[in-house]
Amino acid sequence: MTKWSLKLSFITVSLIIFTSCQDAGLITPPTALVGATLNSQNQEENPQFSYEGRFLVFSSDRGNKRSVFLYDTQNRNLVPLPGLNQAGSVQEQPDISANGRFLVYVSEQEGKPDIFVYDRETLTAKNITKNLLVPVRNPTISGNGRFIAFESNRRGQWNIELYDQGLETELPIGINPPQNKP
Repeated sequence: MTKWSLKLSFITVSLIIFTSCQDAGLITPPTALVGATLNSQNQEENPQFSYEGRFLVFSSDRGNKRSVFLYDTQNRNLVPLPGLNQAGSVQEQPDISANGRFLVYVSEQEGKPDIFVYDRETLTAKNITKNLLVPVRNPTISGNGRFIAFESNRRGQWNIELYDQGLETELPIGINPPQNKP
């Protein structure tokens, strides 16, 4: 009899916990809305936020090809990225700098997977791994957009590579780094 009541209590607690966490804080616009831009009927992956959460970069299979998209959480719309998504190639695994100016991503537009940096201010993309003749993946960018880290299989195993865009990289405007409090 005691075992039965313990099992019943456990099931009851589990159900209460499960139902109480379902939609707490969920602000995702429903996909079914006409004109919804964040989610579509296609696969959406690899979400990454800018520092203050204003911009969300992700990859999606919209239009029957893998592309990178940028969603403005404040205006609730997609931001155009002219020149980033190239026809006939895959763009995926994006990341974003703190202020949303720089995006890094993997693209096969030059015949092999490469890491590209897209500058939203100049609307240009730069291939930073063009001279690496090995597979690359999973790029990430520092908050100020100066440093990019990614994985490469240059030595017969996956290792971390670092790329420095240089001292000329403009620091994000209006982004204050967290202060250490005593």
